[in-house]
Amino acid sequence: MVNQDARVPVALQMYSVREEAAGDFQGTLKAVAAIGYTALELAGYGDLTAPHLRTVLDDLGLRAVSNHVALSRLREDLDRAIEESLALGCHFLICPWLPEAERGDADGYRRLATELSRFGRRCQEQGLGFAYHNHDFEFKQLDGRFALDILLDTADPQTVKSELDIYWAYYAGVAPAEYLRRLGNRCALVHLKDMTKDDTRAFAEVGEGRLDFPEIFAAAGEAGVAYYVVEQDRCQRPPLESVRISLEHLRAWGIA
Repeated sequence: MVNQDARVPVALQMYSVREEAAGDFQGTLKAVAAIGYTALELAGYGDLTAPHLRTVLDDLGLRAVSNHVALSRLREDLDRAIEESLALGCHFLICPWLPEAERGDADGYRRLATELSRFGRRCQEQGLGFAYHNHDFEFKQLDGRFALDILLDTADPQTVKSELDIYWAYYAGVAPAEYLRRLGNRCALVHLKDMTKDDTRAFAEVGEGRLDFPEIFAAAGEAGVAYYVVEQDRCQRPPLESVRISLEHLRAWGIA
């Protein structure tokens, strides 16, 4: 499926195993490494400081490539979030979620874009990339356009990239590969997850559902995506088993 010399690194979004991590953060990291993941996208540090977590990751042969940081913290403590991300060795700091109260009209998304551009410029000054992660609501039509298009078209393309979540795009009725091609090199990371084939449209392990991954990977390759990130928001199996299954499919396809 893929040129072995052109593999995109595959990371695990730790939100997928949040329940296990809440009880034993370091033990969960060890289990993730034992499954075979070598890279992570973080969504919190457990009870560790960023420097301590970096040491733990190094000892386990793991690296943090990106860091999800809430919009509220980006607004209140951006420099510290950047400092921590750099200490962890991350390449991207990512805004993961837009609170419902801020999903208003087109002008609201334009104002957010201006704010994200400021965050992105500050990250760039420190040698860190910055991206926005979507869900389904950003594909709502506002003034005849997707809210996500308004956001990205308004934001500085040099400092605000996209982390495209293919499940949520598909859930909203948007073909992920087609949208990836529209984004082109604006898309820096792709969240990999699948959707069940039944009417529930629930989350599924990568390769266990209905999404067209060969087409998605082809489009991601054309876009020059830097990282794939496995995530499963909710698991019907034990989470560690789910993320193992996703990785096994990616390995079988020659992606990981």
